[in-house]
Amino acid sequence: MNTKIEKTDEQWRAELDPAQYAVCRCSATEPPFAGKYWDHHEAGIYRCAACGADLFASAAKFDSGSGWPSYFQPLSKAAVSEHEDTTHGMRRVEVRCASCESHLGHVFPDGPRPTGLRYCINSAALDFKSE
Repeated sequence: MNTKIEKTDEQWRAELDPAQYAVCRCSATEPPFAGKYWDHHEAGIYRCAACGADLFASAAKFDSGSGWPSYFQPLSKAAVSEHEDTTHGMRRVEVRCASCESHLGHVFPDGPRPTGLRYCINSAALDFKSE
């Protein structure tokens, strides 16, 4: 079970750089092919940039061609939470860190086997720990 992390907006602003704050706390989206992890191939664990919670294993990462890091599943179902997103005239499923509620990206039903899902995640919402 994830421990819930709650901080004030002032605390988040002090701890995150401007790009991380915009993505994690304001649900911004970084430009495609611009984030540091979209073409990253090292073995390890991708963590939440805001709170350090483990989110995705490198073994679940794949090249979706979208320009954002993409994974076919989170490290565990408890690692992320999913929320309906109807912004920008679309109906999507937003993905957040289950520990701190930071916006990570979205999940789409067009990924590879074994899940058929594509967790399309902003690099600014991630940190990486090598194996």
